[in-house]
Amino acid sequence: MTDDKQGRLIVRYTTSQRINHWIIAITFVLLALSGLALFHPALYWMSNLFGGGPWTRILHPYVGVVLFVCFYIFAARMFRHNLMDKHDAYWLRNFGDVLNARDEKFPHVGRYNAGQKVLFFALLFLVLGLLLTGLVMWREYFSAFFPIWALRLASVLHAVFALLMICAIIVHIYAGIWVKGSVKAMTRGTVTPGWAWKHHRAWFRQVRKNPQHK
Repeated sequence: MTDDKQGRLIVRYTTSQRINHWIIAITFVLLALSGLALFHPALYWMSNLFGGGPWTRILHPYVGVVLFVCFYIFAARMFRHNLMDKHDAYWLRNFGDVLNARDEKFPHVGRYNAGQKVLFFALLFLVLGLLLTGLVMWREYFSAFFPIWALRLASVLHAVFALLMICAIIVHIYAGIWVKGSVKAMTRGTVTPGWAWKHHRAWFRQVRKNPQHK
């Protein structure tokens, strides 16, 4: 690797992007805990974290709205970087080679790889699904406008979407830990040129060519 690739750190996320991301992360944890408390009696003890059952039920939907707004603001800023291209299909077809670090012959990756893009669009769908089903179930404001069958269907779908989102976030966290240096990108906002060259070489070249590229 040349000296240029070992030079100064590269900005991957701005301060506002990182703040937005951590608001999303915190609200997700709060929603997961309060949602599980409301989901099953065996988990109801977690409602004590929110001041008891009534407060848990009151706060849960409001926190959900905060997550939705922050997530879609973040997603809007990252949308163009997550559009699929022909190289992503090859990446997905040969995912086994990626897991075994045999990706030296793969097309160079841009800001996000195909797996990250799939997760991005899955989260877009799940967050929207959680919001819509949650609004149907929100007794204080909206549930009176829907028939009972719609409330029941929304309850089932809300639980399914929540489970899938929890699984997706677990994958997201695991991948961030697995790829050394990824967590620092979201805590400090920067990555080393070596990290960018190894994992997102096409993006590295774009940044080196145009430092204002984001």
